[in-house]
Amino acid sequence: MKSGTVLLIGRPNVGKSTFVNNLIGQKVAITSPKPQTTRFPIQAFYEDERGQIIFVDTPGVFDKTKDMLAKKINLQTEHALKETVDVVLYMVDHTRRRDFEEAKVLGMVRKMNKPTLLIVNKTDLQEKTYLPQYEFLKDEFPEMFKISALNKTHVDPLLARLFELLPEGKQVKSPSVYPALNIDSKTFLSELIREKIFLKTGEEIPYSASVVIDEVTERENKVTYIKARILTTKNRYKKMLVGAGGKKIKELGTMSRKEIELATGKKIFLDLTVETDPHWQEVLH
Repeated sequence: MKSGTVLLIGRPNVGKSTFVNNLIGQKVAITSPKPQTTRFPIQAFYEDERGQIIFVDTPGVFDKTKDMLAKKINLQTEHALKETVDVVLYMVDHTRRRDFEEAKVLGMVRKMNKPTLLIVNKTDLQEKTYLPQYEFLKDEFPEMFKISALNKTHVDPLLARLFELLPEGKQVKSPSVYPALNIDSKTFLSELIREKIFLKTGEEIPYSASVVIDEVTERENKVTYIKARILTTKNRYKKMLVGAGGKKIKELGTMSRKEIELATGKKIFLDLTVETDPHWQEVLH
């Protein structure tokens, strides 16, 4: 049986988390159209008759890190690169110009002395392409796969090649709750709620907010009670998150509750509030 670790690296929003989620068949990492959605590496477990793969979904690498949060996100990815991996998937988005941010990612990949596959994602989007800007990479990474992570197009040949590259290994015990190996249940719940903030708010709010789960309790009638707080850095962001008459926080709560019920298969009561904490980014690990 083949067994090993595959690391995904790329710029923000190239589709790494979408790839992992759709391959696993269950949400592991949250996604949104905004950059900086993923804040820490997530290890996801995949298994079929050929063997087992631990996918490490890293946060997107930023060229400029003006704020503390972006700096910590880059450090998270740099630390992940130092872990033991068997294969690297270097993912690019052909619908975006190659720039200094891409050059920074490429520099990191070049330092890894591991088999590396070049993945050109978002082939479902053909209206705008800068693929010629990435053609030179074929000389450095001769194995290139053009895929659509969203539609799972041409993912099977990529997966087959991964199993060819992985070593024979000892079988890993499958996770029992959901296929994320390195996050606990409270972190998983907080990530699902944070995803809704990214999807339903604009401007700087998603980047100034985090979610803390204070309590998860099984109550009567098989209802799971979850007490959660959205932390944001400024009072004006708090007002926007709450919304006029509490409309926005109610919308976020409803969307989050439905997502959690879908993920857990349980009936959920979500108690969601908003607090101002200008220092929450300082304690982010």
